[in-house]
Amino acid sequence: MKKSLLPFYFLTFLLLVTACSGDRINFLAEGDFKGFNEGELYIYGNEGTHALDTVAVVKGHFHYEIPLEDTTLFVMVFPNFTELPFLGAKGATVKVEGDATHLRETSIKGIRENEEMTAFRSKTSGQTPPELARSVATFIQEHPASPFATYLIRRHFVQVPNPDYQQAVTLLRLVQKARPDQKQIATLIQQLQGLQALKVGGKLPTFTATDVNGRQVRSSDLNAQVNVITVWASWNYESTALQRRLQTTYNWHKDQIKVLSVCLDADAKDCRRRVERDSVKWSTICDGRMWDTPLLRQTGLSYLPDNIIIDAQGKIIAHTLNNNDLNTKIEELLKKTP
Repeated sequence: MKKSLLPFYFLTFLLLVTACSGDRINFLAEGDFKGFNEGELYIYGNEGTHALDTVAVVKGHFHYEIPLEDTTLFVMVFPNFTELPFLGAKGATVKVEGDATHLRETSIKGIRENEEMTAFRSKTSGQTPPELARSVATFIQEHPASPFATYLIRRHFVQVPNPDYQQAVTLLRLVQKARPDQKQIATLIQQLQGLQALKVGGKLPTFTATDVNGRQVRSSDLNAQVNVITVWASWNYESTALQRRLQTTYNWHKDQIKVLSVCLDADAKDCRRRVERDSVKWSTICDGRMWDTPLLRQTGLSYLPDNIIIDAQGKIIAHTLNNNDLNTKIEELLKKTP
């Protein structure tokens, strides 16, 4: 009798082991946010390691679970575009507690590096952008092997109104020395060194991209008397206002102007619907990768809103102008054109 039950017990044991080992490959991040009752947030793997996911927030609670083999840096993006990076690992659970009005003070626990970053955010939560940049530099100098290092360099020295590519490269070299296995750091250093030359009077880098309608767009297509590349997002009022005013200017001078826009929205389908609704006639790039969109890195566009004006020969005439200055500059250049 007992012998006849052995295969059953053995099979049950195997099923339990298999189920448990399957559970262990999943990474779980969950938590609660005061003041954020219902809505959505986005989570994606930094450097394109995992596709962007839309995560529901219900009664302030969110739950995000994903199979994970390698330790991965994720970025959580809120409706106001505040970002919170956090580390995920195979079989780990991360607990998040925060307040929607003070997102920089959010507590993320469950992996030691997350807790170190929580302490750093808490320490620097009241700092101005220049103070925070100095604190980030100090943090990286003291923790060059941190999995957050490359993200922090991008966020505070590249994706800012006045990028400091030289400081970014200096800090990346420290990270490269501490983490020689991270081959993409060398590529990023090379990109940033190229962007240091991207200034007024310089040449627009060569690029190829695909717009929301599937059309291929090349840098060589920007060969009008005046050419403009802009960065916008549907949730950023200043950038949408700039787009509307630029559209008016374009309609008046469409034979003399070419425009290309990059949209930071997380949903390419929503972006396409908005472009069609607003009857935007020029190409819009939106791949759902937000700041990881390759065209942004290739052109040095790193702020929201951001823009570049180029002449017919690809020479950069102006960079990062506000709404009024952008249109004034376009009109000024058109008047100079014979």
